[in-house]
Amino acid sequence: MAKQGNIQIASENMMPIIKKWLYSDKDIFIREIVANAADAITKHKKLADMGECAVSEDGYRIDVRVDKSAGTLTVEDNGIGMTEEEVEKYITQIAFSGAADFLSKYEKAGGEGIIGHFGLGFYSAYMVSENIEIFTKSYKEDAPAVHWQSDGESTYTIEDCDKASRGTKIVMHIAKAEKEFLEQAKVRELLEKYCAFMPYDIYLDASGKEEDKPVNDTQPLYLKNPKDCTDEEYLAFYRKVFHDYHDPLFWIHLNMDYPFRLKGILYFPKVKSKVELERGKVKLYCNQVFIADNIKEVIPEYLLLLNGVIDCPDIPLNVSRSFLQNDRQVQKISKHIVKKVSDKLTGLYKSDREKYEKCWADLSVFIKVGCLKDEDFYSKVKDIVIFKDLNGAYKNLEDFRKETAPAEEAPAADGGKDAAAAEKKEEKPVTVYYVSDEAGQAQYISMFRAAGLNAIVCDSFVDPHYISYIEYKESGKFRFLRIDADVDAALKADGKADEDADKKLSEEFKNALAVEGVTVKVERLKSQDVPAVINVAEFARRFGEMNAFYGLEGADADRDVTLVLNAANPVVQAFTAADEEKKKFVAKQIYYLAKLSYKKLSPEELQDFSANSVRLLNTFLG
Repeated sequence: MAKQGNIQIASENMMPIIKKWLYSDKDIFIREIVANAADAITKHKKLADMGECAVSEDGYRIDVRVDKSAGTLTVEDNGIGMTEEEVEKYITQIAFSGAADFLSKYEKAGGEGIIGHFGLGFYSAYMVSENIEIFTKSYKEDAPAVHWQSDGESTYTIEDCDKASRGTKIVMHIAKAEKEFLEQAKVRELLEKYCAFMPYDIYLDASGKEEDKPVNDTQPLYLKNPKDCTDEEYLAFYRKVFHDYHDPLFWIHLNMDYPFRLKGILYFPKVKSKVELERGKVKLYCNQVFIADNIKEVIPEYLLLLNGVIDCPDIPLNVSRSFLQNDRQVQKISKHIVKKVSDKLTGLYKSDREKYEKCWADLSVFIKVGCLKDEDFYSKVKDIVIFKDLNGAYKNLEDFRKETAPAEEAPAADGGKDAAAAEKKEEKPVTVYYVSDEAGQAQYISMFRAAGLNAIVCDSFVDPHYISYIEYKESGKFRFLRIDADVDAALKADGKADEDADKKLSEEFKNALAVEGVTVKVERLKSQDVPAVINVAEFARRFGEMNAFYGLEGADADRDVTLVLNAANPVVQAFTAADEEKKKFVAKQIYYLAKLSYKKLSPEELQDFSANSVRLLNTFLG
């Protein structure tokens, strides 16, 4: 005769709350039920290894069956099984911190994130089921098979049954509103997501024939010793798991057993743009059971630009494997992963600089973002952050510092007063010029090259933030200036200026130009070809760019524009001798030419510039 009882949850209101508030995570029930089956097999296997039960001659397996006509989804294993006493202990008593805590916490919060807090793994199946039956037979030969069932309304029945084989069969009667879980394609999708690497073969609707294939891989590549893996295997695993048919740049195989167990493979994909920054996916497993994607407690946010699989049995999870506890062990694991990534990058930089430079366009954003997010990561990789110079060569900042620092600043060999003075000079920040737009700043680049000067190329969205960070972290060591920020200082010709003549030229030019907000300055530049260039104060421009990046006001840096007239240019030299009409014409044309090398003209300015250009053509043709 069937025995009845109440599910020990301390409150009859518990089951409706569980069923209602777990819906946001309902897919996860597949993982919980199948993972429980895997746990049962593992227990039997260990008992067999210890000689406490017979070895399973037919091997171990988990069968998942969909019966659309009956409205059931079944998961069956040939693991350890349960006795009636064990069913009542492990199934009818929900492990949780206390009904009062449960109700007070989740009733107010709406129940989000319930799974994993109170050991509700098995009961997650009620998110999609209106009734659940368990048929189980213990490995203990004298224990009768047991049938348990409950409609999830806090009561259950339990009785003997005629199940002949060892193991447990869970039959879920799927609710009418959840019929998608009776579609084989949907079930296969969830098994591939949550159970792809579980340690025992999982079969979906197996026919019992030899051609049946498990849906999972019980020996994934990350479990193998790295020395036994080939490049072809790494690439095949990458394509299979991440469905990305663009080969990764390279990868890291994690394999350690002390002080914690950790295995996995991290792949470096090609990441060039800001848009692609969100595409990385690091899958976290615990004993080959999928936990979640992109767990930030284990994988720092900037490493989520990578693709990978991490399996760590020592991650502190609760009963249902769903909630990651943030403790010191997790922090140690996270730091170890960061160290392995930085070691890989540093090793590649030192051992294969050519490959490193070829990969740099894809690596640069990831590495710089990592530096901005994590000081420890920055300290490990700062010396391998490289920049392309105007000649196309890659160098780190220390290389640029050595090139830029005047030779006379090196300490004197005698170690005397001259050496002390030189060392004091070295404390002065070295100016590193940079280019943010090689095409748009072509005129400035030509002037730099003609003067024998060099600059670095900073053309990614993260570079403005990174160079500001460098100035902060390496305080007093570097000062970054865009090549249009202080051209006069970099390209000014030697010789004494005629202050009176320059003052007169500046005043006459400004009056003729009559553009509000533009400061006019006169310098003699090394190149005579350029009549004028635009300078924009570095701080003001960076502030404007930062505001523009975040969509804030104050993004216009033109408030601090300086027009630097080149007194060495023949047109500028002839300016003061011209009549007033010609001065206005020439001033506008010089200003427009300088501005075109800095940014686009406004529609009104472009129209005026075009009219002036036509006038010049007519004058030239005569």
